[in-house]
Amino acid sequence: MKKTFSILAIFTILIFSDLTINSCSNREDTVNCFPNNPINVTLNLNLPAYNNLNYDGGWIYINEQQSGTRGLIAVRTGNAFKIYDRNAPHICPDNDTTLEVKDNIVIVCPKDNSRWILRTGQPESGSKTSLPPKTYNSYNYDPVAKTLSIYY
Repeated sequence: MKKTFSILAIFTILIFSDLTINSCSNREDTVNCFPNNPINVTLNLNLPAYNNLNYDGGWIYINEQQSGTRGLIAVRTGNAFKIYDRNAPHICPDNDTTLEVKDNIVIVCPKDNSRWILRTGQPESGSKTSLPPKTYNSYNYDPVAKTLSIYY
């Protein structure tokens, strides 16, 4: 009876430790202090403020209500969009960790000059981090009405 209980206890511990290890490694590739706020924004691309998103390679900052803690960066990539959080993915939020677009081709973290390619989110060679910016893939685009709805 004690042997069966011991084997069952060890088996249970192994299962829970495996779940704990795997759940940590499957996080969304951000530091553990990354803010997790709901995103719910609808943009009318007919308006001048969002016109850049009508063209391939065009991008804008989104600072609407419910667009995260520091806003978003939206980029048109052909017939699709990339939506990035403006919080740096590799360091805890601070005064100078809001991501910025430079020269229309890279995203830069002002604190440590980490850089990512705007269209893909891939770290540039020599970047101080291998983590990509947090990307939101939950969006709907209505090309007839020219509305982009982003949610998370």
